[in-house]
Amino acid sequence: MEESSLSRNIDVDKGFAIAFVILLFVLLIVMIFRCAKLVKNPYEASSTATEPSLS
Repeated sequence: MEESSLSRNIDVDKGFAIAFVILLFVLLIVMIFRCAKLVKNPYEASSTATEPSLS
């Protein structure tokens, strides 16, 4: 009897939804920092990502 009442209190769909929202927030924060870095110094950020150095 106690196991069935315990399983009713745990909602798997709600847990997946919360984990998904947290993952989206983490990705949003990472993208904000990447965009801020690009705005701060666009030449350094673009040169290392697209072109190899010729030296």
